[in-house]
Amino acid sequence: MNRDSGSTDRDTFPPVTVLRGIGPKIMGHLQRLHIHTVQDLLFHLPIRYQDRTHVRQIGTLQAGDECVLLGTVDHSEMVYRKRRMLLVSVSDGTGRILLRFFYFNKKQQENLAPGVSIRCFGEVRRGVSSLEMVHPEYEIQRTGDTAKVEDHLTPIYPTTEGLHQLTLRSVTSKALRWVEEDEVPDLDLLPEIPEIDGCQPSVIEALKFVHRPPPEADTQALAAGTHVMQRRLAFEELLAQRLSLFKLRLQMQKQPAVSIAPPGRLYAQLIESLEFALTSAQERVIGTVFSDLKKNYPMLRLVQGDVGSGKTLVAIAACLQAIEAGYQAVVMAPTEILAEQHLQNFASWLSPLGVELAWLSGRMTASQSSEMKARISSGSAQAIVGTHALFQQGVTFHNLALVVVDEQHRFGVHQRLALREKGVQGVGSPHQLIMTATPIPRTLAMTAYADLDYSVIDELPPGRMPVSTIAVPHERRHEVVERVASACRRGQQAYWVCTLVEESEAMQCQAAENVFQELSALLDGVRVGLVHGRMKSQEKNAVMRDFARGRVDLLVATTVIEVGVDVANASLMIIENAERLGLAQLHQLRGRVGRGVQESSCVLLYSAPLTENAKLRIDTMRATGNGFEIAQVDLEIRGPGEVLGTRQTGMLQLRIADILRDQDLIPQVHESAKWLFAEHPRTVDALIHRWLGKSIEFGQV
Repeated sequence: MNRDSGSTDRDTFPPVTVLRGIGPKIMGHLQRLHIHTVQDLLFHLPIRYQDRTHVRQIGTLQAGDECVLLGTVDHSEMVYRKRRMLLVSVSDGTGRILLRFFYFNKKQQENLAPGVSIRCFGEVRRGVSSLEMVHPEYEIQRTGDTAKVEDHLTPIYPTTEGLHQLTLRSVTSKALRWVEEDEVPDLDLLPEIPEIDGCQPSVIEALKFVHRPPPEADTQALAAGTHVMQRRLAFEELLAQRLSLFKLRLQMQKQPAVSIAPPGRLYAQLIESLEFALTSAQERVIGTVFSDLKKNYPMLRLVQGDVGSGKTLVAIAACLQAIEAGYQAVVMAPTEILAEQHLQNFASWLSPLGVELAWLSGRMTASQSSEMKARISSGSAQAIVGTHALFQQGVTFHNLALVVVDEQHRFGVHQRLALREKGVQGVGSPHQLIMTATPIPRTLAMTAYADLDYSVIDELPPGRMPVSTIAVPHERRHEVVERVASACRRGQQAYWVCTLVEESEAMQCQAAENVFQELSALLDGVRVGLVHGRMKSQEKNAVMRDFARGRVDLLVATTVIEVGVDVANASLMIIENAERLGLAQLHQLRGRVGRGVQESSCVLLYSAPLTENAKLRIDTMRATGNGFEIAQVDLEIRGPGEVLGTRQTGMLQLRIADILRDQDLIPQVHESAKWLFAEHPRTVDALIHRWLGKSIEFGQV
């Protein structure tokens, strides 16, 4: 079905006050739900349903049922226990149920007298001696009344204080009747109605069904969000989400950026100095990044690679191109220890090439910070490595052309935006290279990062040994200690990670101190080191250097060593209280071993009993070392918002779609988005406004 929808937009729909009965008071409540127009009201969708379409016999009820029942009051009494209650016993010939009221008046008490017929709706619960309903909705049935039931499933909407479900159902019914009038704008914005699960429902068909499902509707599918009418709307919402990110990307491409295309002598010198060959995946991604840097609009590329895949070299290659062209490059990391690790890597590879580095962190003294800021603003510092301190207003760059952000989901939107604006003066917006070692399932990446180009380093360096993983209960901790002692005495090195993720940083550090003292006493002849977040940078760096040089056999640490630490001789990882950590963090920690040629192991020490999710996480770690398989399980456990850190960004606040459940729609959404941009650009804004309103402002990074 073809439609000319180019002229339809949000403003075509009048305010909800055109509907009878919506005055200033109701309008105020609706506005708190961001409902301003009739279209907003139509797309304020139910979150669940109640079945009031038929009367249930009391004898068939089970705890947890929500239902309508019809019966006769057998007995009614007011009792005083911890609080005043009205107890009403109702039967229908098949069974008996107790109605319990905490809030009631004298008239209600009189109306619910023995012999009265009553129709009520509520949730069935298991009481002390029988099934019961607490505060059911009820009506007294008069002689000759027929048992009234609904002709559709009853929707339950997201609401706000002062706005009753009855009011929301009433105004939604008025909106549905209103759209049936001829002069109402066509709600089908798409030029062609998409085929979903073999059907082509229009938007109004889907809305009518979702707001007022008929009695014969598949309630299981509705509860799961998999009914074709729900998926029709989910498709459009995912499409609007993708279009919004495409639009942000196009806006970014309109901003100027310097074209970086030097001869590449510095990069060639770097490759010559390496003692190993790049993987084909690294070469492919570096080539793509170089092509991006040649463009006169900002590169926006996400480079994803599993633990140990060599993302740092990709970042260094990009920085060298910018530096050789006469510009500055900055590398930003979310933690001090990761930023320091980057500084060490960059110094070891770039200093021999004559590149001037600067370092900026929040823990510097005032004089150190002032000196670094002066070097950065003068341009004498060509590559700058740091933490969030790079966002400070007092930091001015000379000619920043490239920003590398590591573990981007750990930064908030406004922080990344502030750094982007550092490069606007003089040379335009800087190119952005975003790196993550957190594997993201492709369908999720296609949706959440549609404004970014996307590269995957899908190959590990040759010779990397797989890490065998076992789980050991805390009761056998002494066996693990003996295994560590044996490994260290054979010349191997090990990590012992202490986790107290539900406690404060101070308690984590104290736990690490305690374990350090315990293991130092138990492991005679084993050199034990300690690293935690409250140590001074110089102390941490000294211990890490000693560990890297083999002067420390066993490193006791908090999760500060999660990323960035690379010691080839470390072949044993102990993670204490592993059940407390998420899959992504467990995978990152395990990635600290297996970087050399010897076989490596990871021991997950856990305290029983395990929750179902904790058991699934540990079983997954034992079963696979593939980061993408682990990420898929992590996504299923935690959901996309937690995996991506999008609670910081305000993105992916979906109404009816679910990225995990609806991921099979993503390829079709992707193709439709490209087609709309190319063939029907005026439809794009209308779809974005319908589903996202102003929420896309957060995405302008």
